[in-house]
Amino acid sequence: MLNCIDNSGAAVVECTKVLRMKRHAKIGDRIIVVVQKQRSFGPESGGGSGGSVSTSAANKVRRGDIRHAVVVRTVKKLQRPDGSVVRFDDNACVLINKSGDPIGTRLNGIVGSELRDKKWSKILSLAPMHL
Repeated sequence: MLNCIDNSGAAVVECTKVLRMKRHAKIGDRIIVVVQKQRSFGPESGGGSGGSVSTSAANKVRRGDIRHAVVVRTVKKLQRPDGSVVRFDDNACVLINKSGDPIGTRLNGIVGSELRDKKWSKILSLAPMHL
């Protein structure tokens, strides 16, 4: 289970497959995920029956959707070439479409700078900070 840190509408996703390798996913790897829990945009979309319509329009993904994603944080320690060791508090990903563009328009939280080496510059540009 991974946290989804973009505003695509997914809150928690489950990894089903790591693409192009036969090992666990690291930062910058492309994976296939299933959306397990949707993010609720309740208070800011307004009240009444019109609020539920705009809430469903704000969510770009629904529960049960199968999507591609990129891992941006892992709990497993990662040693960098300069000798420093990086470990995050949770496992997190960003949902992308088949061509590799992020589905969401905003990211919440920091991402690993290993994304730069793996050519995920669009995700790095959306992130508020990379560590």
